[in-house]
Amino acid sequence: MAAAWGRRGGPALLRGVLGAASGRACSSGAPVRAPSAAAQVEQGHYVTASLQTKILKELQSSERGRFLLQHAVPFSAFLTDSFGRQHNYLRISLTEKCNLRCQYCMPEEGVQLTPKSELLTAQEIITLARLFVKEGVEKIRLTGGEPLIRPDVVDIVGQLYKLEGLKTIAVTTNGINLTRLLPRLKEAGLNAINISLDTLVPAKFEFIVRRKGFHKVMEGIHKATELGYRPVKVNCVVMRGFNEDELLGFVDFTKDLPLDVRFIEYMPFDGNKWNFKKMVSYKEMLDTIKQRWPELEKLTCETSSTAKSYKVPHFQGQISFITSMSEHFCGSCNRLRITADGNLKVCLFGNSEVSLRDHLRSGASEEELVQIIGAAVGRKKKQHAGMFNISQMKNRPMILIGG
Repeated sequence: MAAAWGRRGGPALLRGVLGAASGRACSSGAPVRAPSAAAQVEQGHYVTASLQTKILKELQSSERGRFLLQHAVPFSAFLTDSFGRQHNYLRISLTEKCNLRCQYCMPEEGVQLTPKSELLTAQEIITLARLFVKEGVEKIRLTGGEPLIRPDVVDIVGQLYKLEGLKTIAVTTNGINLTRLLPRLKEAGLNAINISLDTLVPAKFEFIVRRKGFHKVMEGIHKATELGYRPVKVNCVVMRGFNEDELLGFVDFTKDLPLDVRFIEYMPFDGNKWNFKKMVSYKEMLDTIKQRWPELEKLTCETSSTAKSYKVPHFQGQISFITSMSEHFCGSCNRLRITADGNLKVCLFGNSEVSLRDHLRSGASEEELVQIIGAAVGRKKKQHAGMFNISQMKNRPMILIGG
């Protein structure tokens, strides 16, 4: 039994089971239903030895279970932490530079940028991405800074698209350059988009981001819908005294467009002058919206989703809440981050980092890199320190982490 739960065996089994539980069909085309023990895993129970044994027995007792055991997709134990969380989602920051100066992201005085020679090259990004995908990562999101100001971004997307096993290539962008670049990005293989927009008022936009560009962002959103992206996710950081009075306007924005407007609780990072009084909680936002639309419906979400999603009946789009501060989702976290200068962060709010760039440039083998990554993932804590403790911790400004 122990051999079955070695480097790739156990996570492979669970990955196959969870794929079945979420409605994935087997190669014959028939839907595969997960047995009850596997359903416990999907519901968020930690994978104990007894639960492992129960799952194996249930699988071995049926024809479909034996099929899963034989055909489950491998998942690396190096990307599985000590709490059983499998990390199949990687966020890679392409640059620390940005053409906006959002108040919640970058300190007013700016940040000291890393010298270009110390940032990951396109080839290093692809090398690391290939390694993570080989170990089980299925989704990669490109972030920044502003990823679309990197001159080789289209080529990077094209190279990622060639990685066997990678299902989703996404980008988080401020939308300023989106209209111009999106046709080429789509052709290269980009299949998911998040666009940051914190206000629907042009003058307020300039105040929040300290730059012009509102109409370019709106153009980018409409271009994404025209090119068939479904949904186009719109990220809105809600801050008291800034834009909490626009919640209803953003919900109404989803009436005729296939958008998922995601209301994000204001989070503390170095230099953004976070204050608890500025944070508008998920429940407060939801109450405000329900007063206008009492018929608001809650939608079901994937176990690893960071969002709590809702929809006004008959609206094309939907809304979601990212509740990092008031109701954290650490228990189902499946995300890892690589900063533009090549550091691996296993938690957005953690301040421990490991330089994959340095190991890569010193000639580390693939196996050595996997061991280094696995050790970092293994040290990941059960949950973040809480909003008040986070606000006192030393961490990078958001722009130097990657959104």
